[in-house]
Amino acid sequence: MNLLQLEPSIPLITPKGRGRAVVLIDYGIEEHLLWVCFLDDTGECWTFPNKEVRAEPNLTMGAKRTAPDKQRG
Repeated sequence: MNLLQLEPSIPLITPKGRGRAVVLIDYGIEEHLLWVCFLDDTGECWTFPNKEVRAEPNLTMGAKRTAPDKQRG
């Protein structure tokens, strides 16, 4: 298992709303990466598998939001 503290944190869209990822957990090639996030609205800490999170749009870097029906898991 590898833990990576993210500095700076990464803004993500999670199943529970927008949040900031602070740690990335990697159990190896047969498991999804796990993102440890603090939610913007509630401050709650949750862990989400890689397939359930999406990057926040960043117009400066050219990242656009993908409609939920276009996302792949």
